Amino acid sequence: MTTAPARPGSGVAHPAWVDDGPLPPAAFESELRELAQSRYHDRHSFNIRMHRGELSPAELRTWVANRFHYQRSIPVKDALILAKLPEPTMRRSWLRRIQDHDGIADGEGGIERWLRLGEAVGLDRADLESGRNVLPGVRFAVDGYVNFCRLSPALEAVASSLTELCAPNIMLTRLETFPRHYPWIEESGLAYFRSRVPQGRRDGTEALSWVVDWARTRADQLAALSALAFKCDVLWALLDSVEHGSRPGGVG
Repeated sequence: MTTAPARPGSGVAHPAWVDDGPLPPAAFESELRELAQSRYHDRHSFNIRMHRGELSPAELRTWVANRFHYQRSIPVKDALILAKLPEPTMRRSWLRRIQDHDGIADGEGGIERWLRLGEAVGLDRADLESGRNVLPGVRFAVDGYVNFCRLSPALEAVASSLTELCAPNIMLTRLETFPRHYPWIEESGLAYFRSRVPQGRRDGTEALSWVVDWARTRADQLAALSALAFKCDVLWALLDSVEHGSRPGGVG
């Protein structure tokens, strides 16, 4: 007889009134998807300007340099989440995310592809890796997200990753608009965007199924929604800082 996978608890106390009963799985899934879509950072003015072709080279360089602090933190937060997962099959599956970004060998993976994007927009690799151009607000937001994944139970840590549900579309938008609006960026520099389309679809679908299965009370569901909202705020705050820092005096 098979048994259901162990369910990590939310670890969050809520008033009794929120636990009258969970939404049905399909309704809860819709709630998660709607929250992600309504608060995803594709609606931020900086991304809107980016996709319209309105950014200067200096603004793009500031974004690439600061987003790199987020990119290289992804496998760190995923390692923290992996350690919370209760089943070997789950840990093996989540490990792919770390390998996607760190690569299986040197010169591979999403971090390497982002460094190549940096070089394609005119940034020095060593300068990118040094992190000297990371804005304080970006550092605060990204490091706060890593700490959230360190301290939160698995349900909320995994739920915070559900921005992956929206990631493929923004990557496709960039693959369409960058060659048209920023032809000075070499095509090879866009490899990160291309790779994240199938990865994001896979990762978002997997994490969504786990969260819907684990959140068996309304308190759990609300904790998952709160975690996803927090992650949306992290991405939004990152762009707020970049938008301010990319004005004259930003990375040139």
